[in-house]
Amino acid sequence: MSDRKTAMKTRTCNVGEMQKRTKPTAWAWLINSCRVVVTVTCVVGMATPGLTQQRGVNNDVELQVGIVQRFGEDPQDQITLEATQGDRLTLRFLAGNMKPTTLTADKIQLQIAMQPLSQAILDERVVLSNHPNFETAEDAANSWRSRGIQVEIAQPTNRWQVWAKRDIYSGPVVRRLLLQTIQAQGVRTAYIDTKVVDRVPKVFWAVNGLGYNRQNVEISSQRNLVRVNSGKTERSARLYYGALKIQPNSYGNYTLVNQVPLEIYLRGVVPYEIGGNAPSAAVEAQAIIARTYALRNLRRFAVDGYELSADVHCQVYFGLQGATANTDRAIAATKGLVLIYNNELVDALYSSTTGGITAGFNDVWNGPDRPYLQSVLDSTKNVWDLSRYSLAKEQNLRRFISLKQGFNEEQVSLFRWRYESRLPDIAQQLQKYLESKKHPLANFQSIQKMEVTQRAQSGRILKMNVYTDKGIVELHKEEVRSAFKPPRSSFFYLDPLKNQDQELIGYAFVGAGFGHGVGLSQTGASELARLGWSSQRILNFYYPGTQLERLNSSIVFWQEP
Repeated sequence: MSDRKTAMKTRTCNVGEMQKRTKPTAWAWLINSCRVVVTVTCVVGMATPGLTQQRGVNNDVELQVGIVQRFGEDPQDQITLEATQGDRLTLRFLAGNMKPTTLTADKIQLQIAMQPLSQAILDERVVLSNHPNFETAEDAANSWRSRGIQVEIAQPTNRWQVWAKRDIYSGPVVRRLLLQTIQAQGVRTAYIDTKVVDRVPKVFWAVNGLGYNRQNVEISSQRNLVRVNSGKTERSARLYYGALKIQPNSYGNYTLVNQVPLEIYLRGVVPYEIGGNAPSAAVEAQAIIARTYALRNLRRFAVDGYELSADVHCQVYFGLQGATANTDRAIAATKGLVLIYNNELVDALYSSTTGGITAGFNDVWNGPDRPYLQSVLDSTKNVWDLSRYSLAKEQNLRRFISLKQGFNEEQVSLFRWRYESRLPDIAQQLQKYLESKKHPLANFQSIQKMEVTQRAQSGRILKMNVYTDKGIVELHKEEVRSAFKPPRSSFFYLDPLKNQDQELIGYAFVGAGFGHGVGLSQTGASELARLGWSSQRILNFYYPGTQLERLNSSIVFWQEP
């Protein structure tokens, strides 16, 4: 094959720019064969935010957080913005080279007007794979890149997708050639998502009794406080610090983005994640982990032009309304402190309740292992010997889940749980999940049997088979939580439910914990704090081998594995 075009891959991090040349691939030939000339510069590492003059660690890092995602997906969507008492909102309408227009108001409403297009347009993309979480999507993206395909990670719904990069695979012929080529190699997850668009949502602003349809708008106030209500009742309103901006995303609608300093952002995260009444040491540990998590994950929404979301796909961020004296003290006491491993921010994952043992990173997601995210018995007592009784064995797992005392989390109801579900309900949930993935067996009609075929050492499900009338559906890791409603975690076993004639009619999901179970347990951390443990000791317990460090110019936020 001739060397027609050499792709450039650039990694950017705090140690300076490094470039390496990669050999041309079949995909480069495919693009060139369609008379498309492409020069690719792909940032596969994240420049360390906070180490530049604009986002210096001494001045606090400013974050771009999507607080209302996919605004305009429903034409009935609306957002109300209000100033606090005695203050006014300022709107800056930015229009290219034109002089910005500035308005002030006490209250503003954002509504959606569907604008017909003079000519319908084709909106399509190559979806390479679907995933329940960002971590698995990112691992899949790296796998596609290793095959020479340029990709981007998107979240058009609650699920994540890996797309063939739209500005490279920009023509219908190129997209179809790409799909045909990867399907010929046995890939069955890819498809072209196509729709013809004849009207598009446009943001309509109601200000002081007048209407405006400008799209590029910034909103601020003198006190830097704006009340945002995207719900239907006054109770839905939340108070945010900093400027707001409405901006288009990659799905044909909009995102309301809050530009907020990191330490103030934490005031809207920590109380909603661990609660304002948790013991101080646990709240301090949560503040450090939330700070670390935010800075490591700034790449998540690059495709949409912001950094973090305000929901459980990142961290819950509901603004300043829930801030408490206890959580504010913990944030101030730990200001600038982050958790590192080998001078890089750790993947600071945490969950509500582990069920008695934390999960390793690869028990839940795909990707390079994290040495500091391994299974840890969530107890200060000698309640179980993992070296002798691995929870990968079904009988050991069932016995472990039957234990209800001696653990850090035993005081909460989600430590142990049981939910029963009938086969028709299970089938309906699985069908909906498979349809969202465009799975070839999504049209099955009935379930004959379900069984767990592989577990991790922590007991988490690695593989489950569902036997349907159309064939066997394999579910892996966190898919079991996405596919069915009953399980609160992937740490469970199945008990068949039978009628008087001993016919299978459903299953009981018998399990432990709530959430993915990786890293710190918020419930367990609170109990350790009550026992007198410091925040540092709590973090060392859940993330062994890590160190506390104050933000400085040598710390790497994130880099490609």
